[in-house]
Amino acid sequence: MSTPAAGAATIAPRRSSRFVAWVRAWRAGLVPFDEVADAIAGDEEHLVADAPGTWTDVPLPEALPTLAKLSPDEIRLVLPAPGDPRGLPGPGDFAGAALLAGEAVVAGALGLIPQVRTHTSGSGDTFETVLWRVYPLPADAPAASLVLPGAAEAEAELAAALAETTAALTRLDVAQWRPELAGALEALRRPDRTTDLPPGFDPRARRLFARAAVLDRVLALAGHAAPGGAINNYEAQQRDAALRPLTTACRQALVAACNAPLRP
Repeated sequence: MSTPAAGAATIAPRRSSRFVAWVRAWRAGLVPFDEVADAIAGDEEHLVADAPGTWTDVPLPEALPTLAKLSPDEIRLVLPAPGDPRGLPGPGDFAGAALLAGEAVVAGALGLIPQVRTHTSGSGDTFETVLWRVYPLPADAPAASLVLPGAAEAEAELAAALAETTAALTRLDVAQWRPELAGALEALRRPDRTTDLPPGFDPRARRLFARAAVLDRVLALAGHAAPGGAINNYEAQQRDAALRPLTTACRQALVAACNAPLRP
């Protein structure tokens, strides 16, 4: 039987974060092209739709050369949320789809958004594929929308939000309502390759990404699991309000870490 802790351990990290980190490292000459697609996809199948010069969905390695002329600084992670569109290059189809997905990649004049598709085989087995849909970006995107915190600021904000949220959840006695979250966090503390960045990122960015990636996946579990019978709607609203600042800080920490300057 699967447990909530085990479920948290298998929740995929934000796919856009791995895409940005590895493609930026490739464009900086720090990792070979042959490693990039495998590092992004892991055990999943990744396809790309609407890539320039293609007429059908293509495997990720066939679409990546589209980005071969970009510098690392032209490739950025954005993790928008309703009421917080920071990083989006102006309104349009891409911005709307990115807000729905909660994650996206800005790569020069293109935007990419991952969509997870679930398939059922003839024998009844289910499997998933990830489809990266490519969007042309508006040429007149306002520069002000691209201003985001750096790694040092994001690290401080994450630490403050974690302390504030921990205190709030302690007062609300969430451990009694949701004891599985403690087990989930413990399961996610085990190192794996999804909480590490490729060569070129400095120690602060690596530390920030590892911490935020773990917290982000625990928060995803908290958001996906319905409240149990131990709490009423008011208590659930209190819990969600307590988690909101940490959720925001987590998103900005991942953005700051993945978009941090690279060093040869």
